[in-house]
Amino acid sequence: MASQSIKIRNLYKIFGPRGREFVEQVMRGMSKTELNREHGHVLGLKDINITIPGGGITVIMGLSGSGKSTLIRHINRLIDPTSGEVLYGDADVCRMDQEQLRQFRQKKTAMVFQKFGLLPHRNVLQNAVYGLEIQGVSKGEREERAQHWIKRVGLDGFSEHYPNQLSGGMQQRVGLARALTNDAEILLMDEAYSALDPLIRVDMQTVLLDLQQELKKTVVFITHDLDEALRLGDRIAILRDGEVIQQGTPADIVLKPADDYIAAFVKEVNRARVIQVEAIMAPPGSSGKQTVRIPASTTVEACLREMSIANATAATVISADGHEVGSVSMDQLIRCLVGDEAAASERTSHPPAAALLSAIE
Repeated sequence: MASQSIKIRNLYKIFGPRGREFVEQVMRGMSKTELNREHGHVLGLKDINITIPGGGITVIMGLSGSGKSTLIRHINRLIDPTSGEVLYGDADVCRMDQEQLRQFRQKKTAMVFQKFGLLPHRNVLQNAVYGLEIQGVSKGEREERAQHWIKRVGLDGFSEHYPNQLSGGMQQRVGLARALTNDAEILLMDEAYSALDPLIRVDMQTVLLDLQQELKKTVVFITHDLDEALRLGDRIAILRDGEVIQQGTPADIVLKPADDYIAAFVKEVNRARVIQVEAIMAPPGSSGKQTVRIPASTTVEACLREMSIANATAATVISADGHEVGSVSMDQLIRCLVGDEAAASERTSHPPAAALLSAIE
């Protein structure tokens, strides 16, 4: 069954014994500080409205205290909302009874944690089968499924090892294998890679992207790292003080920041490695003579590399099935990299693609 979208509507979370009493006041504009000072309650989430498309990776990001971990825990109702809906298909997770919720958690969702969450007295195989064991799946079937995913995440030969015999990156691979063994439609990843060293972190991001190409899970990935968000996310939602400040594609976030807060986030981003040419392309045939054909999903950096090889100043943009969908010129690439005002001074000279590549690398 294909993964369905998750629709979060008008979601509020106020921590405290009388949270429901203050929802209306928060709706009317009471701030997080005022709520805490005057009533001793904490505003966790305020009017969250996000659609998480099925089969893609949606990244929820923000600084510490922004509400991102609180939000992900509403999807499988580890935290009960004060008000609002979390819809998966026709079902509202917030209205499920205990049996419905148990079935939803066991069969529809799987979670990967920052601190790995492995059982220290169980080896890799025994950790990976845990979810299926709880569901009552037979020993033979659950071990066969687990061994498949242990191998797929790069741990072939480590099934009998215990968590304390593994590096941090390997332990996180066990957590991922456990989630995939459960064959859940929704994969919830709460700061899953934050505790890893930078190189291992990048490696684990690659593992996730490679698996997602095949599996098309509905992945909700929490991070405070913008580079990670831009690399992994098909869509990104940025939170601040429990509110969604901006949501959209990585190109939306980088090219059209909603306010100064987002602009500060993306200021140092290497646009060439984030933005794909489909985000900046012009209509077909409008960018001058074109001698290179570039897939729409190509990054600006890769496009510059191809244009450099061909000594071209424009390229034809093609869809996944090879149809022409647009064109991109050197002017457009310059504007993307340095902004319209800075680009204006560059347009008369048309620096070669090789020079631009050298500048951004």
